[in-house]
Amino acid sequence: MSQQDIKQIVAQEYIKCAKDPAYFMKKYCYIQHPTRGRILFNLYPFQEGVLHLFRDEKMLITLKSRQLGISTLASAYALWLMIFHKDKNVLALAITQATARNLVTKTIFMYENLPKWLQLPFVEKNKLSMRLKNGSKITAKSSNSDAARSEAVSLLLIDEAAFIDNIEETFTAAQQTLATGGQCMALSTPNGVGNWFHQTWEKAEAGENGFVPIKLKWDVHPERQQDWRDEQARQLGEKMAAQECDCDFLSSGDSVIEVENMSFYEETYVKDPTERRGVDGNLWIWEQPDYSRDYIVVADVARGDSADYSAFHVIDVESVTQVAEYKGQMNTKDYGNMLVNISTEYNDALLVIENASIGWATIDAVIERGYRNLYQSPKSDQLTAESYLKTYEGSSDMTPGFTMSMRTRPLIVNKFREFVGDRSVTIRSRRLLEEMKVFVWKNGRPEAQIGYNDDLVMPFGIAMFLRDTSLKFQQQAHDMTRATLGNMSKSTYIGAYNPNQVKNPYSIQTDKGMEDISWIL
Repeated sequence: MSQQDIKQIVAQEYIKCAKDPAYFMKKYCYIQHPTRGRILFNLYPFQEGVLHLFRDEKMLITLKSRQLGISTLASAYALWLMIFHKDKNVLALAITQATARNLVTKTIFMYENLPKWLQLPFVEKNKLSMRLKNGSKITAKSSNSDAARSEAVSLLLIDEAAFIDNIEETFTAAQQTLATGGQCMALSTPNGVGNWFHQTWEKAEAGENGFVPIKLKWDVHPERQQDWRDEQARQLGEKMAAQECDCDFLSSGDSVIEVENMSFYEETYVKDPTERRGVDGNLWIWEQPDYSRDYIVVADVARGDSADYSAFHVIDVESVTQVAEYKGQMNTKDYGNMLVNISTEYNDALLVIENASIGWATIDAVIERGYRNLYQSPKSDQLTAESYLKTYEGSSDMTPGFTMSMRTRPLIVNKFREFVGDRSVTIRSRRLLEEMKVFVWKNGRPEAQIGYNDDLVMPFGIAMFLRDTSLKFQQQAHDMTRATLGNMSKSTYIGAYNPNQVKNPYSIQTDKGMEDISWIL
């Protein structure tokens, strides 16, 4: 074969590679397989399908199972982009520089194993970057707010994006550099809900942002059968296997409420309200007041910032059923009036308002209205029948509202988990369920994921806590009061002494005569 024929063949091959990245990879790219060593990157059909999306779409988010070779595919795509296009700037980001370096290492390995006629000369090559003579380069960096700033990025490649805490800042900083036509690929297994990756994925599926969603569960791999998945469960545990193999956001997180319980409520009890009240429709009603039932209204008061909401629940005390709920934003006085109105409507329900900071302003509004069934907390933080009896005695040991403390907060969360775990409470609200999904353990403390709130979760937990503790003690206090008044009734009558007058067991002698005190019961 003549030299001219060889040049012509090489030119034709070069054109084929430039036009089709799959052809380039399957014929000329070598990868390091974990068990087979150095092999050609012979793409599986699902990998080839993903590669075409890499080539054709500007913004992609890939929710993937472990060990599908997607990170390797992204590295190979980056190499193809660099070789066949001038001045392409590929930025590989990950949670650490070492993880990001793996992407660059894969790219360099493939480059070094190309035929010489495909290897463009390089002007820089090290563990963190490679720059070709045509001006294209790839660089590895750990994610931070400055990682993508002031660079004209052609391809932003984010690996394991769900595990990067500050990815929001990084992506915001990169937006300006991507605005000139750059691509963004976010790849990750799931890591719970509420983080940037989860939010972006949810919006992508709903068509609310520019990302194209790609979901790759374990069974897209042609060499994996159910026995492989079963082995993963044995090795990793079912929860971790759901994260690593099934692309399950909920199972992958560190949720305070068990996933199976949230799924149960979503499938069994959660439903749209029968009535929505208010200008914005934020007061949701599922059951109208039944005047033979007792209710409790538990409220949280917003701090006042735009990300915070005032919220309350109306709970049927006996059946432990959520019958109404509010989540919205209004000033403290209007909110206090709203709480009085809803509590009065639901049979003069016991009204419980958390008294931290801004909560006092709402409590003052309720007191001004003269609402008599306002919950009071023992200042001693001791929950006994004797402490609640002091409420009726006008004791200074009680303070209006519910006091959240370091002691009561974990008890409240545990009581919430207990009621939900036993499935002995009926939850109707989808808003509450969504907050439950992002209520997670962070450094051993249960709280909302960053970017979310627990405005509905905490008052609901307080309702469960009071339902099982304080209300029981209050009933005991009622019984103690009745017993005391019963003893008084043996020698007390209505008005002046008159043997023919009907006895009132709930009247006592005062310096102003006999006084009926049955109202406190």
